[in-house]
Parts: sequence; C-alpha cells; structure tokens
Amino acid sequence: MSSTTSQQQSTEAISIDARGPRFSAGITVVLLSTALATHSVWVLVAQGIVFAIGAIRGPQFTPYAAIFRTVVRPRLKGEVPTEDVRPPQFAQSVGLLFALVGIAGSVAHLPLVFTIAVSFALAAAFLNAAFNFCLGCEIYLLLLRLK
Repeated sequence: MSSTTSQQQSTEAISIDARGPRFSAGITVVLLSTALATHSVWVLVAQGIVFAIGAIRGPQFTPYAAIFRTVVRPRLKGEVPTEDVRPPQFAQSVGLLFALVGIAGSVAHLPLVFTIAVSFALAAAFLNAAFNFCLGCEIYLLLLRLK
C-alpha cells in the first residue's frame, strides 16, 4: 500500500451504524455494574480489553459490535443511521482511561479509587445506553471546537 493511500484512509471519516455504540453501552453498563457491585478487578479487566480494542482499532471491531452486527442489526427495520467513527472511538479511549485507573486502584489496594473510576465509566455508559447521549463523543466534539 502506498503512503498516499494509507494517508487517505487515515484522514477519511469511517461511518458506522449509530445504533451499535448504544447497544454496546448497554452491555458495558451490565459489566461495569457487576464490577462495581462485586469489586471484581477481573470484570473490569475484561471491560478494559473491550475498551482497548475500541480505542485502538475502532468500536466496530469490539466483541459487542460483532454481537450487534450478527444478532441485533438483521432484526432492525428502516434506514440505517450512520455516524463518524471518531467520536465513539475517542469515547472508548476515555472508557479505557477510567478502566486503567480502576485497575490501578484495585492493584494498589485503594478501593475508593476503583469505585470512583468504575462509577464514572458506568455513568457515561448509562447515559449512552439509556438516553443516547455519548459523553465521550461530546467531549471529542468540544475538543475539536477548541482547536
């Protein structure tokens, strides 16, 4: 692949089904609620891996997106709303940051750090799942405006 082609791909906006991130947020709510209720660092590690995949490769490559693509989307009717992948990918990065802080808090035997980090990530995921309000996406757009 030539450098021009790879440069074009990195600057072109990729569109994804806008309903996918909301579905993924629902699964994330369940996992983060479980991590918070049980103080399980392993559940948070699992969710952190999903966040890492979404942050690095894009939310369309997460296991939750695969479930959405194969199980949910074929059952949906009507026009497919799309959105730019960059804001949800940034939101995955924010989720990863909170997961890493929570994991570090658990490893350092600081349960309050774990609780606060997981709670922030859970609140953001809940906003997306329940109200279709992606807090990380809004932060991304705000940062773009500030540039």
